Amino acid sequence: MAVRTVNVGLIGYKFMGKAHSFGFKNAAMMFPEIEAVPVMKAICGRDERAVKAAMEQYGWESFETDYRKLIARGDIDLVDISTGNNVHAEIAIAAAEAGKHIFCEKPLAMNVGEAKQMLDAVRKAGVKHMINFNYRAVPAIALAKKMIDDGLIGRVFHWRSVYLQDWIIDPGFPLVWRLDKSVAGSGSLGDLAAHSIDLALWLVGEIDEVSSNLTTFIKKRPKLAETTGGLSAKASDEQAEVTVDDSAIALVKFKNGAVGTIEATRFASGNRNGNRFEINGEKGAIRFNVERLNELEYFNREDPEGLQGWRTINVTDGVHPYISGWWPAGHIIGWGETFVHQVVNLMNAIARNENPSPNFEDGLKCQYVLEAVEKSDASGRWEKVGG
Repeated sequence: MAVRTVNVGLIGYKFMGKAHSFGFKNAAMMFPEIEAVPVMKAICGRDERAVKAAMEQYGWESFETDYRKLIARGDIDLVDISTGNNVHAEIAIAAAEAGKHIFCEKPLAMNVGEAKQMLDAVRKAGVKHMINFNYRAVPAIALAKKMIDDGLIGRVFHWRSVYLQDWIIDPGFPLVWRLDKSVAGSGSLGDLAAHSIDLALWLVGEIDEVSSNLTTFIKKRPKLAETTGGLSAKASDEQAEVTVDDSAIALVKFKNGAVGTIEATRFASGNRNGNRFEINGEKGAIRFNVERLNELEYFNREDPEGLQGWRTINVTDGVHPYISGWWPAGHIIGWGETFVHQVVNLMNAIARNENPSPNFEDGLKCQYVLEAVEKSDASGRWEKVGG
């Protein structure tokens, strides 16, 4: 029997567009058991020269410069939204109304209201929907989830996470879109802490209330000299206000009685992508660092006295999550491979007529926590998480 194909249209061609393209390009090659094969039909971006170059570099069949034209195409089954946060909702709703399945970058929306509209739209249309919380697809984190579900650390007491970067410490670095609230919605909170929040929800449980602080260290920055962003962005002589947080810190209380901390910043010198967490339970503990992506640390309180200590599991054996598609044990994989895993999960869900995980429901749950963090910063009090 022939394997089903899913024709993909990708909106956005820069950092995330490249990462998503990597996922689509390699999914069927590395996981031949995939139940539906993605076909890279079209990539979309407003700059015709740049999107055409991306089409050729990444291996897409065609390009568009208007997302509406891409959505309207009869040869597109799945719309992938890898754009700025401010247009997630309008594109997703339009795609749902056109009967297209949707894969959307995080955070899901600019606010809870938009996230609800997006979830309502996909439910009404009956299309499949997925959000790119790609850290769930790290083999070590997927193993942590299994270990927790299997009771290896017992009742969870503490969640402790940091997501640390340092790429905007220079006050001369220009005001790229991630520093503009009208486009990004928030700063380190939505860009980084959203990942930590999703993992906390997935690994520990629902969050009940938060107490938080949001800080902006550099209030003004040079405007962009050109439309390009990213680490290579060029500054102009004109200054503009930074409208998002540079740092987010939250205390959290989980509904199951666990407590935790979530910290995210783009001002942590020496940290390029320091996404780390530790979970402490009655029987043991787990900790992870994305910069050591193939390793999971595990402590077992039930080991014999005198032999207790942290052990490092090299998550590259065939028994580990997702590793069956890759290399022999010890031949490590990288961050980009999480996008391959996400695509495989998405394709299999479409083939089975199931909704993939994580999906827009998970995106909305995260959005409720993001909103509570902002409310707490404004009120100076503990705030309940909505939903």
